[in-house]
Formats: sequence, structure tokens, C-alpha cells
Amino acid sequence: MKLKLLLVLCLFSLHICAQKINAGFQYHIHRAASPIKIDGIMDEPAWQNAESAKDFYMVLPMDTSKAKVPTEVRMAYDDKNIYIIAICYKVNSKASMVESLKRDFSFVKNDNFIFFMDTYNDLTNGYSFGANAAGGEWDGTMYEGGKVDLNWTNKWESSVKDYPDKYIFEAAIPFKAIRYKKGVSEWGINFSRNDLRTTEKSSWTPIPRQFPTASLAYTGTLVWDNPPPDPGQNISLIPYLLAGVTKDYANHKNAAFHVEAGGDAKIAVSSALNLDLTIHPDFSQVDADKQVTNLSRYELFYPETRQFFLENGDQFNNFGYASIRPFFSRRIGLTSNIIAGARLSGKLDPNWRIGVMDMQTNSNADNGVPAQNFTMIALQRRVFARSNIGFLFVNKESFNYPPGALLTGANSKYNTNFGLEYNLASADNLFTGKALFLKSFSPDKKGHDFTQAGNLQFANKYWTIGGQYEYVGENYNAGVGYVPRQGYIKTNSYISRLFFPKRGIVLSHGPQLNFTDYYDVNFKPTDNRSFLSYQITFRDRSVLTALVEHDYVKLLMPYDPTNYTGNFLPIGNESRWNNAELSYFSGPQQLFTYDLTLDYGGYYANGKKISIANDVGYRFQPYVNIQIATTYNDLRLPQPWGDKAFWLVGPRIDVTMTNKFYVTGFFQYNEQGKNININTRLQWRYRPASDFFIVYTDNYLPSPFFVKNRGLVFKFTYWLNN
Repeated sequence: MKLKLLLVLCLFSLHICAQKINAGFQYHIHRAASPIKIDGIMDEPAWQNAESAKDFYMVLPMDTSKAKVPTEVRMAYDDKNIYIIAICYKVNSKASMVESLKRDFSFVKNDNFIFFMDTYNDLTNGYSFGANAAGGEWDGTMYEGGKVDLNWTNKWESSVKDYPDKYIFEAAIPFKAIRYKKGVSEWGINFSRNDLRTTEKSSWTPIPRQFPTASLAYTGTLVWDNPPPDPGQNISLIPYLLAGVTKDYANHKNAAFHVEAGGDAKIAVSSALNLDLTIHPDFSQVDADKQVTNLSRYELFYPETRQFFLENGDQFNNFGYASIRPFFSRRIGLTSNIIAGARLSGKLDPNWRIGVMDMQTNSNADNGVPAQNFTMIALQRRVFARSNIGFLFVNKESFNYPPGALLTGANSKYNTNFGLEYNLASADNLFTGKALFLKSFSPDKKGHDFTQAGNLQFANKYWTIGGQYEYVGENYNAGVGYVPRQGYIKTNSYISRLFFPKRGIVLSHGPQLNFTDYYDVNFKPTDNRSFLSYQITFRDRSVLTALVEHDYVKLLMPYDPTNYTGNFLPIGNESRWNNAELSYFSGPQQLFTYDLTLDYGGYYANGKKISIANDVGYRFQPYVNIQIATTYNDLRLPQPWGDKAFWLVGPRIDVTMTNKFYVTGFFQYNEQGKNININTRLQWRYRPASDFFIVYTDNYLPSPFFVKNRGLVFKFTYWLNN
């Protein structure tokens, strides 16, 4: 089956060697005729002489006409920076719609201008920069042809100036902040505009509405009058100093004071290849994870947000599927501290990408974890227009075991994984797919220790049709990965259709049918989820969805359906139920936004479940954004579980005095997790990519109310480069 799937994917690849779709859209960038000051004012001679990109195309609500809201873009460069200015005209003099001044805002909830640079012109990887209409900045790395990782950050400068009839975005992107191939005179480029007053999303190049404006398959061409200058010696040092105090009330420990120092270094081996080094890294500035009520039988997934792991992180973390990740960087440093690490990543030439990483952690006697070394090697070869073949090697070695430490499971002497995958992406992005093979080696698990999977999808304006197959052996062990389930075969097929009325309040509507089946390794059914949904999207971008679903589960492991009481259903228990769900998401252009999801139906052990999820937000733009997320789950089960209800409440407030000074307050009450969490973070970006943080955290036991632990941290980081 694996070979047949690979053959099918290769056949679909035969048509993808065509010319770049929007190759006729060219922007000619020239050396700046004068110095440029980043102030949001287009008064320099350099801008008067620069070529203009305008006459944008509408992408949403429909992709059949030119944009109604005008946008004009100009670019230039000098020896150090790429410069860009965008004049974003308004349809009236009303204030622009933004959430706040905070970095890396939600695209759909802000008036904004964003641009995408495919610096390798490979239609797959690149960079995205931009700002909302109030000056909140956006930056991220691009991967898989159209996804943006906003956790990445680097040194650059921008300014937004507001006028009655327009706002102007101006920015300088240092050549040292990005990676590109020396001597190449053509990059991919596109510009995107989101205007909430008119509910219009537009793009410089035409893009089918089913794809994001970030789709690198639909970029135009940035033509340089001379190849981009060599950034020269490019070394950045990012030291940090941290002082903090913590107190563990639950274990009756005295307050512990600590001072730490460490840092990262970024060394450009070439204009396209980067070496990252870290010594005693600290990640205290990372936001608290958003808690959830977990009624799943498997481990939850939380994404990586630590800066060291992010550049070219897709080569490591995105290998495989969402539920089959042979490498997941959050496993490193999860139970013990990272001593040091090194990572080499980037492009070797237009067709080859490489990633090599080595990390060392210390032993931890408190939880019986040995010292561990992690080695990863990732290679990727571009084939056809946008497809690629990837190889991944992951190895974990354990040593220096503390007294009494177990030598099995996560602490086993070694765990090794290698894998191959073929990623299909047609030139027009209509066909996408993957074929995957993984093999693991562990001292305590032999045989049935491999994984194979594949999928193929076709998506155009009207139809989305796809299927996926997975096999995970019962002894497959991704010791540094995220594979929450072993010993199964999975099939998934789906089809959806959209209709577009010519007039009225409805923009589009249509059904989706989805079938997911799980089998054990003997191909006996263990799970089935089948649903039929109908979605209506209104012209104000609000969305109404109705769904009916049937579920069947045969337990392969004991399971507590509440994840709370400690009473388990036995292996082999079978449950069948039906449920119905209704959800509504309001349009993003209002100061007051909300969504509501109602779910009612059956549950395990002939029980019943009622779920209500609600998210309400209000913005006092551009300085204050308030959100309250609430989830309520009511379980009606026979004894010994009985009736159980779980509340999860998470108010959050973001106060942004400027686009460099933020205060975030996050409160979470998790009834199932028996925890109340308060996380307050102040961040002052006193210069590009250099920050001062104050982070205060409290954790309480709700009943009886009791302080479990408390911490206060001060952290200073400084980005120094030549």
C-alpha cells in the first residue's frame, strides 16, 4: 500500500513543473536614491523614484474582481536594508479596526498590511513582515508553502502613521535578519491587505479565495537591479541575565532566590546558512500554556515557542503528521535543564536544505531523570516545482543515572528514529499530499517498531476531497517525538462542497462529510467517528456551523471517562453514541466579538455529555484588549463516576501602551485540573529584539483554597550584532 501511494503521489507530481503561476507580476527594486528615515512619511526622493505596485486583486469575500480599497507599495534597498512603504487608503475617515498594539496580532481581527518574501524563490520557505493599522508589528518565518510561524523574531524597524484618508506603513528589514542565496537576482514577493470596514482581503497578485494570501505558490517576482548585497560578517550575541524568587507552599519549602545568566549566539556561516549556539538557555518569558479540559484518552499537544528552536524549525518539528511527530523539541528540557546546544540550519543550494542539532541536558535527582544528549539531522531535497523529499535522524542517549532511576521508558539507554517522507505540492497548490516511513530502535522494544502513512488532497474553490492512511506499529517509540497512540491503523476520507450565492447576506455555504476509522494491527475496528456538517459564511465574515456525529469506541487501554475520579472502564469496553453541535463565530470587524459552541449527545458507558464553549472579546482600541474564554462540560454517567461538571474559565487582558511596551494578565480556573493559575507579564522592548521582562506567577488549589506555589522573575535580554 505504501508503494502504491507513493506512486500515485509521484504521478500527480508530473504536472507541477510548469512555469510559476504569477511570473508575469514583477516588481523591479532599485538602490535607494537617497537615505530613508523610518517614520511613516513618504517625503524622501528615494520613494519618489521607486516603482509602484498597486491595483490589488480582491481575495475575500470573492476573488473575481479588483480590490475596492486601494493599496500602493514601493520598495528600495541600500547596503544594509530592504526598505518598504505601503500606502493603505481608507474608504472613509473612521478609525481603523485593531485589537491592540501587541506584536504578532491575529490577521483576521486587525486592519493590516503584511508582505511575504520567498528569498530562495522555491515557493516553499520565506519570511513575513508587516504591521496592523496602529503599528503593532508582525514577523515570522514561512514554511510548507504558506504557513507562518509567528514565534520567530529578529531585528528590524517599522513605523505606522495614521492620516484621515489612509495609514502608511514603512519598514527597514536588515539583510542580516534574513537568509538568502548570494548572487540570486530574483525572489518571490507578494503584498497583502486586510480591511475590516469593507470585510475585504486583497493581494497584489491574484490568489484563489480558498488559499491564504501567504501562499508562496502565487507570489510575484522581486527583480533586483543587481543581486542583493552580501550582508558580510553576521554574528549576533543575545545574552540574558535573570533574577527570581520562588516559593513552594505545597511542600512547605522556604523561598528560593536564584540568579542565572546565559545566552544565544547566531553566526551566519553564509547568507543562507546559520549556526545557532546556546548556553544555559532560559525561557521564562514564554506565556503560560492555555489550559484545557482534557476528556481525551491521549496526551495533549502544546506547540514550541522557545526562540532557539524556531528558525528553520519546520525541518525538525513538522516532519510527519500532527499526531505522528518523530521529533518534538518541547521534549528537550522538559524534565531537566539544558546545559548547551548547537544548531546548523538553512540552504546549501537552491535544492538542498540541511538541519543539524545537538543538545545536552543535565541529570535531575529530584525526579530520577538521567543526563541526556539529543542529536538530530534533517535533510530536504526539492523536487519538481514545489515538492520535496525529506530525511530525518533523531537519537537520544541517556547516562549519569541518579540513584534509583529507572532504565526504561523515557529513561532508556537510547532511542533512535530515522524517517523518509515525500511532500507533494503542485504548482497551483490544488494537489497536496505526503508519503511517510519511520523506523525506531530502542533496547526494550523490538519488532512492529515502524510507521507508514500517506495522504492526498485536492482543493479548489468549490470542492475539497481527500484521504489519509496511517499505520503505527505497537512498538514504535518516538522518544523525542509526539506520537500519542501506537498499535493502530487509521483511514480518513472527506469531501466538502461550497456554493456561492450571487446576492444576499450569505457569501458561501456548503456541506462536509468526514469518515475516520481506527483498527488494531489485525484490522479489527476499534474507533469510528463520522460526521456531516453544514457551514454558512456570511458577508460580514461571521460563520454558522451545524454538525451531527456518530462515534464508536472500543477501549484498548483502561480509561477514566472523566480523567478525574480514578475509576476506569476496562479494556474491551465498547461505547456508541450520537451527538449534535452548533457553533457561531461573529464577524471580526466589531469592537465586541464573540463565539459560542453548543454540543449535546451521548458519551462513554451510555452516558450523556453537554459542552458549552464561549469566547467573548472587547477592545478599547488600540490600547486594551479583553478576552474571556469559558468552557463548561457536564457529564452524566452511571456509578462509580456519577454526574460531573467541569468549568474552565480564562480571562485575559492585554494592555499595550505602545508597540514596544505590553502588560498581559492571564487568569485560569481549571476545575478538572484542580488549579487556579495567575500569570502576569510585563515586556518592554527597549530596542529591536532586546527586552526587559517581569513575570509573576501564582498557582492555587481551588478547594480548599490554598497557595501551591508562587514565583517572580526579572529578566533582561540584549541583542548585540556587528
